[in-house]
Amino acid sequence: MTAREQVLEQGRGLSEAQLVEVLRLPDEALPAALDLAHQVRLKHCGEDVEVEGIISIKTGGCPEDCHFCSQSGLFDSPVRGVWLDIPELVKAAKETAATGATEFCIVAAVRGPDIKLMNQIKFAIDRINEEVEINIACSLGMLTRRQVDQLASWGVHRYNHNLETARSYFPQVVTTHTYEERLETCAMVKDAGMELCCGALIGMGETLEQRAELAAQLAALDPHEVPLNFLNPRPGTPLENQQVMDGKDALRAIAAFRLAMPRTVLRYAGGRELTLGDLGTRDGLLGGVNAVIVGNYLTTLGRPANADLNLLVDLNMPIKELQKTL
Repeated sequence: MTAREQVLEQGRGLSEAQLVEVLRLPDEALPAALDLAHQVRLKHCGEDVEVEGIISIKTGGCPEDCHFCSQSGLFDSPVRGVWLDIPELVKAAKETAATGATEFCIVAAVRGPDIKLMNQIKFAIDRINEEVEINIACSLGMLTRRQVDQLASWGVHRYNHNLETARSYFPQVVTTHTYEERLETCAMVKDAGMELCCGALIGMGETLEQRAELAAQLAALDPHEVPLNFLNPRPGTPLENQQVMDGKDALRAIAAFRLAMPRTVLRYAGGRELTLGDLGTRDGLLGGVNAVIVGNYLTTLGRPANADLNLLVDLNMPIKELQKTL
């Protein structure tokens, strides 16, 4: 009753201590928590579901050591460095728009973009805007102030830079850069007027308390969007033998993140197919999620786009229509 009054009626997210309680709920209490999270989503975000496609302009060969990522050049993973040319990016943007998606995110596996990559991004943005009506987002690692300002001036309306995990657990997952460096880029993105997309990757061995810590830290950052990823252990990475997260724990996390951030776009992202399956995916959409990435991810396969779109139809959830930022 306290959570219902606080989050649903007053629109105030749960505290870190309250989130721990949600993450510890017994199985029989989970449906009620998901139902409350769904009501919160409908009241504070509306019924529309935002659809996005993502594509990598540069895959693999990253100098960072994020222990979950097969794109790191420091691990013996099967992913190798590949660059995508501009016509392929434009084609992918068109295919993404054809699904009804309003968002197209260009991703690069880098610590941060150099001049060559920034020039390619500018050229890609111009070509995509000439060919298709879709909002363009980018995820290019850590940025300088100049790069942030350039992206904003080029019409990038949303930038993705994930916290990934709680501050207290971050050094166990990444050693080549700090949590504070990520926060710095996030702050500059918001200052420049771009929407901030800042997500989580759960199931990496963190405790429930650290999961709650991450949700609270994201809430304090107040991003426009939070992609929620579930670890899909990749061969050759330090986390390749990590056990896949339990589906009910994933649903508890979905409810908790929604109750922490009543007004934030909460997006299904990587790993949901493995962790939740079809039934769990449906439960999450009825438990606080209001956005999805359709198609494949950067190095793993996703659900077919039609499967997600058909599910939204079955659930009577309208797809958010394109409203280009001017």
